[in-house]
Amino acid sequence: MSDYPQLSLLIGGETITSGRETVDVLDPASGEAFAALPRATSADLDTALGHAEAGFAKWRATSADEREAILRKAAGLIRERAKDIGAAITREQGKPVKEAIGETIYCAMLLEFYAGECKRNYGRTLVRPDGQRAEVRHEPVGPIAGFSAWNFPALNVMRKIGGALAAGCSVIVKPSEETPAGGLAMVQAMLDAGVPGEACQAVFGVPDEISRHLLGSPIIRKMTFTGSTAVGKHLAALAAENLQRATLELGGHGPVLVFEDADIDKALDTMAANKFRNAGQVCVSPTRFLVEEGVFERFRDGFVERAKAITVGNGMDKETQMGPMASERGPDGIQAKVADARDKGGRLLAGGERIGNQGFFHQPTVLAEVPIDAEIMNEEPFGPVAIINPMPGYDAMIKEANRLPYGLAAYAWTQNAGKRARLASEIESGMIAINGGGVSAVDAPFGGVKWSGYGLEDGAEGVAACMVSKTVHETF
Repeated sequence: MSDYPQLSLLIGGETITSGRETVDVLDPASGEAFAALPRATSADLDTALGHAEAGFAKWRATSADEREAILRKAAGLIRERAKDIGAAITREQGKPVKEAIGETIYCAMLLEFYAGECKRNYGRTLVRPDGQRAEVRHEPVGPIAGFSAWNFPALNVMRKIGGALAAGCSVIVKPSEETPAGGLAMVQAMLDAGVPGEACQAVFGVPDEISRHLLGSPIIRKMTFTGSTAVGKHLAALAAENLQRATLELGGHGPVLVFEDADIDKALDTMAANKFRNAGQVCVSPTRFLVEEGVFERFRDGFVERAKAITVGNGMDKETQMGPMASERGPDGIQAKVADARDKGGRLLAGGERIGNQGFFHQPTVLAEVPIDAEIMNEEPFGPVAIINPMPGYDAMIKEANRLPYGLAAYAWTQNAGKRARLASEIESGMIAINGGGVSAVDAPFGGVKWSGYGLEDGAEGVAACMVSKTVHETF
């Protein structure tokens, strides 16, 4: 695998690597700075905005056939480069390299689906009497500003640029400054495949300064963001000033409902792996395990056994199953929440400690019988912590699953068909997996409800979110 790439801004097709202030990129496995990322100036952002306006006019005029071909070519380039991109993601974010390569391949799969959507942009003709005609057209919304989180450096960026470009929009994306290489690789693949440099750009800087500058411009017609609920609310307020449309994919606190009639072994194998994927730094991570009392002890003990068996280490090592957390904030936050849970009466059954004195490693952790007033029961831990609580039955489990203002992903395990139908209807979330762990697919919409955001990515909805409808009435 190649070395970590040189970092840059990508503005108007120009690669800018020097002459700017820089910010350090840290290796989560060591905590040491290993790369320098240039920050865009105000003049850079104005230049990018001007290019985005011109790039929109150029890209929207490109035929659907040509846009599809270019996006498919970009997907092919991402597949060819997957090992190198995956290695870069592991270096900057920490996840096991197999997971990082898998993330990269998923980006290619998503882009291939989006490419097909270039020609599936169907309007409709309305019924009218002779001498009249009415049609509904779907047109690209305009230049889009996208802001991405650090936990999936490539995929979060692909979700910002793929749907936008398929719709015919131009896009300026700001990947996370903590994990820039994965996102840059996605943008570079687009440019190498033939997307005009003005239509797909990448900038970095102080996040609040970048967002205020871009969203303060009337050139930007839509904002899209993946990240915390607090930052999402802030960006939504900024977008409201110019009435920019918004897609917000925000925090969650995934409930897992395990009923007495579930396949417990399958549930354990699936959900333990899901919980500690990417060190729990996943917006759809299962976190609150609500287990019916009759199988509580069996599930609890089985989960603890699996958590203790996980191999934690450098993401570059083949035997590693869970890498470090992505930054110092991660272990510090987990330590505080675990301490609070124990102070309030929760039981620590596995983990609970940092690992070593280098990097940002933390043990896979299991808490049980945590009271509802503990901080971790109400705020997303975003780390390798599972909470397992006994529940008296269906109604109490539904009530607890829906208690929080978050509603991104939920999970349930039961072999009862009637119960599965009720769960699909009664759980308040944008996505639910029943007897499985997957809530994301390239052809399915991805997004939440309540404080987990609004708007959708992926699937046909991910392209539709980058379009506006126009009704044309004609008399002749």
